Amino acid sequence: MTNSYTKAAFGIVVTSPEADLLRRVIGAIELVGDVKIGPEALEAHFHGMGEDFAALFPRTPESPFDGLLDLFPDENFPALDFEIEFGEADANGRVALFFSGEQFGVETAAKLIQRCARSALPFGFEWASDCDRLRAGEFGGGYVVISATDTDYGHTSPLLDRAIARMIDEGADGYVLSKRDGEHGLSFWNNEDGFGRLARATVFSVAEAGSFDIPLADDHPEWMEMPAPLRI
Repeated sequence: MTNSYTKAAFGIVVTSPEADLLRRVIGAIELVGDVKIGPEALEAHFHGMGEDFAALFPRTPESPFDGLLDLFPDENFPALDFEIEFGEADANGRVALFFSGEQFGVETAAKLIQRCARSALPFGFEWASDCDRLRAGEFGGGYVVISATDTDYGHTSPLLDRAIARMIDEGADGYVLSKRDGEHGLSFWNNEDGFGRLARATVFSVAEAGSFDIPLADDHPEWMEMPAPLRI
């Protein structure tokens, strides 16, 4: 028998009202997970949660705490897979929190931070996966980057595959279509607006570049390989 783990440990600093909200959210999750708590007790508790909680986790006609269930991969098992330690508020009303766990709910933590710790955004954390036996495929890790409107997940497996691909093919990161302007320098094609900034450029695979109908321009557009990401 083997045991696999998803581990994470990181700190984040939030405002005092956000820390208070997180304490109430944790208490509500524990309450919902208690099978001994009846509907009347849940209703009574919900009325004391505050308007900020009700706005972030809206109730349904069936249950006042159904809004919490979206935090969890399995709505039938609403439980935090990590611990949150709360520090004391400093002179500026900021509170340091420490998240940690050995079966860490990465998605749940990301959603919780996005909703309840908006002053800290954008924010990200890393996680690791391992096993108590040395088995192939059991070790890796990843990261989460959280903004007010989006969450981006990354894993070491595709990063490793892409790094190997770069050793074989310099064009592994794709191609962009560029044209040169005497006044503004290089500009790059994107499928929505035409030529513009590199940050908005459409990245093409080898096959897509080969079949793309190159638009007419004052300077003949040329394909450029996307560089590998900069490394520290």
